[in-house]
Amino acid sequence: MATIAELQTKTQEKMDRALKALRVELTNIRTGRATPSLLDQVKVDYYGAPTPVTQVANVSVPEPRMIMIQPWDRSLLKVIEKAIMTSDLGLNPNNDGQVIRLNLPLLTEERRKELVKVVNKKGEASRVEIRNIRRDFNETVKKMLKAKEITEDDSKAALDKSQKLTDEYTKKIDDTLAQKEKEVMSV
Repeated sequence: MATIAELQTKTQEKMDRALKALRVELTNIRTGRATPSLLDQVKVDYYGAPTPVTQVANVSVPEPRMIMIQPWDRSLLKVIEKAIMTSDLGLNPNNDGQVIRLNLPLLTEERRKELVKVVNKKGEASRVEIRNIRRDFNETVKKMLKAKEITEDDSKAALDKSQKLTDEYTKKIDDTLAQKEKEVMSV
């Protein structure tokens, strides 16, 4: 059976992964500012395999509100254009035969508020994930106590540390959400 220190390390690693996953999800929310990461979830059919646009084309940001996509294989222009149109980005690609340009329109106040709700929903899902990780750790510690593998003092100390870790990661999630909200609401 694993020691409490090993369990705590694994628990912290799981919480780290949950926080990183939230940050990756939040980068895909459009804020009105152009970033190549907006296209991370857009996949094109490249020789029969779904491949991210960023792996079949050069994606750059020549202006703050424009993304330029230059495929390495020109035959992919139409495929990339279609993939962007069918994605949930809500962008219209402009294809000039060489490159695809994506102009990001200004977000309306209403749309910004909807995006803040989406951000908060993703944040709440991450908080739940953190609490589930804590619950799993606590259950393992209680089983160890019941099996007399650890003392009551060790159990109490481990449960307290688990709560502190949960509070720490919840605060990190809240800080990440506040930063993203500010980014979404700034014009």
